[in-house]
Amino acid sequence: MNEFNSKYSLQDFAVNPLMFYYEVTLACDLVCKHCRASAQPDPHPAELSTAYATALIDQIAAFPRRPNLVLTGGDPLKRADLFELIRRAADAGLHVALTPSATPLATYEAFRRAKDAGVRMLGISLDGATPETHDAFRGWEGSFRRTLEMLENARRLHLPVQVNTTVTARNVRQIDALAELLCERGIAMWSVFFLVPVGRGVEEQRITPEQYEEVFERLWRHARRKPFGVKTTEAPHYRRYVLQRGGDPLAGPDGSEIAAARAPLGVGDGKGVMFVSHTGEIFPAGFLPVICGRFPNDSVIETYRNHPTFVALRDPDKLKGRCGRCEYRRVCGGSRARAYALTGDYMQTDPDCSYEPKGGMEIQPGVP
Repeated sequence: MNEFNSKYSLQDFAVNPLMFYYEVTLACDLVCKHCRASAQPDPHPAELSTAYATALIDQIAAFPRRPNLVLTGGDPLKRADLFELIRRAADAGLHVALTPSATPLATYEAFRRAKDAGVRMLGISLDGATPETHDAFRGWEGSFRRTLEMLENARRLHLPVQVNTTVTARNVRQIDALAELLCERGIAMWSVFFLVPVGRGVEEQRITPEQYEEVFERLWRHARRKPFGVKTTEAPHYRRYVLQRGGDPLAGPDGSEIAAARAPLGVGDGKGVMFVSHTGEIFPAGFLPVICGRFPNDSVIETYRNHPTFVALRDPDKLKGRCGRCEYRRVCGGSRARAYALTGDYMQTDPDCSYEPKGGMEIQPGVP
């Protein structure tokens, strides 16, 4: 996604994150069925002020290797000082991405202002190949149409886009149709997210472990043939699937290398990833609600490096169950967020992985 990624190595895991997610607001006008944040129409009264948000951005920029900063929500466009925060982050040398919601706020003019302020990439959600499926996800009739308009506006502005798709029982049969739809949109990356039952997502139906393997097969096929990169979120065992088939999880279409735009193998919750909520709570990831501190009382730099939860999450030798025995644990490690949501122990087996470890030589992550 940017020039910093090509410099980020496995040795950096213990020092600073690759991806830093700052939930600038909880406010959002949508009522998405799977919303991690359980977003609401109005900002939380304890939302970080402009001064504190600016101080947080300055501290993020103080990591030795500046992380990619993703401004997320809620809907970040609901925050009045958003463009001021973007400019501050860009001026500090951070690569800034924005994840706007598909509402009337997401206009061409808003995207132009975001780009002028310093946004380098957009994250846009598309959860169905048809209006009926996507709009049911998002709780708003017309969301599908607005999302396609957002993709077109981003293309007109030459803003790279990562499309985020959450897979549940609602849309698992639309993977191929979604891939074909995205072919026409000029996107840079397709990030396929596998549901973690947190927030409103506890009411959504997850797919089965066997269905994961079916989806992985389709994603791997599209990754080799489509003009965009493909990755998974909260399904690191996709890496195991690809490696089992002699493939490179970081390879792009036709085997071309897109590693400079991808994270090294092994990135996961708390391991190259950090999340700060709208009120300053510090988490290993947005879907792993284990509070490890609160900004500004706690330093995000010190928390990332030294908090016992972060330290444990970076140590594959502490994994339990099948994940702990798995020869792919250093390149996969399972979804720690899903393990926590379903077992109460973030070091336990990822319940949505069906793979039985074979033993033998451990697969070691390479440096892209």
